[in-house]
Amino acid sequence: MSVLTAKDFGSAIRTRRKKLGYTQAQLADACGVGVMFVSQLENGKETTQLEKALRVANMVGLTIDLKERG
Repeated sequence: MSVLTAKDFGSAIRTRRKKLGYTQAQLADACGVGVMFVSQLENGKETTQLEKALRVANMVGLTIDLKERG
């Protein structure tokens, strides 16, 4: 799956979190962020902070490969 939008990213986080059996609260606690942040991230809110978003992605084992288009 290519992550092209905040909605794509949030969907990937939600899918992986559920596969791992984490609740939003458990994931938020493990990452040091609030439950509201995880919820907004999963819903594709575009104003979330990238550093926190990457911390959450890392916690659920997602990596994002960046490739130049050309």
